[in-house]
Amino acid sequence: MTAANVADVTMLQAMVDDIPPVRTPSGRRRHRPGKLDADNGYDSAANRAWLRRRGIAARIARRGVESSARLGRHRWKVERALSWLSCYRRLAVWWDRDSERWFAFVLLACTLVCFNRL
Repeated sequence: MTAANVADVTMLQAMVDDIPPVRTPSGRRRHRPGKLDADNGYDSAANRAWLRRRGIAARIARRGVESSARLGRHRWKVERALSWLSCYRRLAVWWDRDSERWFAFVLLACTLVCFNRL
C-alpha cells in the first residue's frame, strides 16, 4: 500500500519481494516468479537490472518504443480480475484508515467473486 502520488516504478522491487512462496508439484517451494509482465509504468534500467540479477525474465514495455497493448495477451487475466473487484464500491473509495481492514474487504470481495463464478 502506498500513497496515491507514488510512482509505480519505485515500488516494483518491494512488490516482487512480497510475493509469497509458491508450492510446486515436486521439490521445494519457489520464492520468485520465472518472469514478470508489466506495462511501461515500471520501465527503468535499474528495475531491469535488479530483475536480471534475481533471475527473473522481464517482459516490460519500453517507454516510447513499445506499446503495452502487446502485453495484453499475457495480462488479461489480471485485468479481468481487477475489473471484477472494481464492482465493489467499498474497495474503489477507500474510507478505512488502516490497510488490514481494507485487505479484509478485498478478501471478502474475492470470495464473493469466486462464489458467483461457480
